[in-house]
Amino acid sequence: MEWRAILGDIINNVAERDRIANEVGVHPVTLTRWVSGDSSPRSHNLRQLLRALPKPQRMQLLTSLEKVSSDIADFDVDVSAQEIPYKFITEVLDARASIPDLLRSWSISHQILQQALKQLDPERVGMAITVVRCMPLRNGKIRSLRESTGLGTSPWAGDLEEKALLLGAESLAGHVTVSCRMEQIGDLNTNRTFLPAYQTEYEVSAVACPIMYAGRTAGCLLISSTQTEYFAPEARLSLVRAYANLLALAFKPDEFYDPELLALHIMPPIHIQQKHFSGFRQRVLEVLHESIRANRHLSNPEAEELVWQEIEEALLRYPTDGTLHT
Repeated sequence: MEWRAILGDIINNVAERDRIANEVGVHPVTLTRWVSGDSSPRSHNLRQLLRALPKPQRMQLLTSLEKVSSDIADFDVDVSAQEIPYKFITEVLDARASIPDLLRSWSISHQILQQALKQLDPERVGMAITVVRCMPLRNGKIRSLRESTGLGTSPWAGDLEEKALLLGAESLAGHVTVSCRMEQIGDLNTNRTFLPAYQTEYEVSAVACPIMYAGRTAGCLLISSTQTEYFAPEARLSLVRAYANLLALAFKPDEFYDPELLALHIMPPIHIQQKHFSGFRQRVLEVLHESIRANRHLSNPEAEELVWQEIEEALLRYPTDGTLHT
């Protein structure tokens, strides 16, 4: 039996059709269009479709698909791929136990993002994944967040750390960090409630999940995709939540804040921020040299944090229209 006919038999049950559509992250009508031949599923949709089916139906559909496409044989449709591998979790715990304090946060974050990117974007359709951290308190309140460790697959750069920005109340990351609730936007072209992370033409959908500890927040895990509704499937959202929870191990207890302390400012747009980040590395070196002269001997992360705070202070002077407030 041809695969479209097999799928047609499966979705004749309306309840099952709606369940599968929810798991795949598409509208039920889309499944009907696949059956009729009016459209065809993209590879990542097809992978999710196979995972959403009970095993007997999955194997029947997979066998039929293999007759028309040799690529199907390479599909990893093991449902365990929707969970963080236990072996990887033990590796993170080992790293947390052995890595020195100054390197622990970056090392664990980078380790987790590498695995998350590999698991959430196995076909490399295009994804950016970033840890967003709360900036230190200013007059008893947190005024902004900063992108820290970040990785991507094409069309994004592999290392996103050099393109980091400060985010505020205007952003998806800011909303999620304040509300302590995961949110996803299926299509940034039609839903402009919150600004996207990188404000580029290839960022189409996004999800953010708070990084929590004992009811307090340290920031969020922010992920963007080139595909519409990429984070709609509940299984994928659960995986995002699991990685955000694992990232809590990269933070010290005093880096988590009571949500009532968050009073985020609206941060200036990217073209204004870029002016202030020009020469960032040189400014860090100057702070390090000055600390040596003053016999303070700051570490590189401590010097970077001071420069971030200087930039935040300058950006907070801009009103929401982007003109400098003097």
